[in-house]
Amino acid sequence: MATGKKYFIPLESNPELFTELIHELGMSKRLVFHDLLTLSPSDEDLLAFLPRPALALVLVIPAPEGYAARLGEEEKDIPLHDKKGDEEDVMFYYQTIGNACGLYATLHAVSNGDARAFVEPNSHIARLIEHCVPLNSAQRIEALESDEQLAAAHASVGSRGNTAPPEDITVEPHFAYMTFVKSRKSGRLYQLEGCRKTPIDLDCVLSEDEDMLSGKALDAVRKFVLEAGKGVAVGYSALALSVTEGG
Repeated sequence: MATGKKYFIPLESNPELFTELIHELGMSKRLVFHDLLTLSPSDEDLLAFLPRPALALVLVIPAPEGYAARLGEEEKDIPLHDKKGDEEDVMFYYQTIGNACGLYATLHAVSNGDARAFVEPNSHIARLIEHCVPLNSAQRIEALESDEQLAAAHASVGSRGNTAPPEDITVEPHFAYMTFVKSRKSGRLYQLEGCRKTPIDLDCVLSEDEDMLSGKALDAVRKFVLEAGKGVAVGYSALALSVTEGG
């Protein structure tokens, strides 16, 4: 999916690293990523320790070789998302930077839903979102590819973690990140994945008091994951972006 201009170090699925990245970019310290151990609303014990509300979910699923190419083939007749500003129900970034799916998942998480209320004024992420809102897809691509401060923030986080960075960062990793968010405008639930051509409407509308850990949201996300695995429960890890009291 990369244009050949840039490749980033793949970001490890680690809530501390994801949290550090969003704080480095300028999100409120009240937003923190946490490990999400279940997608089942009935697993109340596993959900109870997570702060609420949860504003976004980020999932990492296995991506076999050629994953991006397969998505491209499946979506060959779908036009590239080119909406902007008030035309968009959710803000979408098409991924062209190689191995940066963790970064795009993070941008989708903080650019949508109630997370937008936690963008610190005059921060880099505030300026980036404000700049990208009126841009079409091609212009957003250029904005992200030319953003050296964004690249530096990702590099500082991507170089750490429990997994050593790959020797060749141009090799496609065997995992893919995706983000699930609630639209600020309509309450509709979407799946956002940078290597897709458009946001995926999950045909689920959440009420004002339903967050991303509500039973309705979790059921819709779990259904999507099962369908993506063609009925087989694929292995995954997940993070929830939640509002904390401190910060």
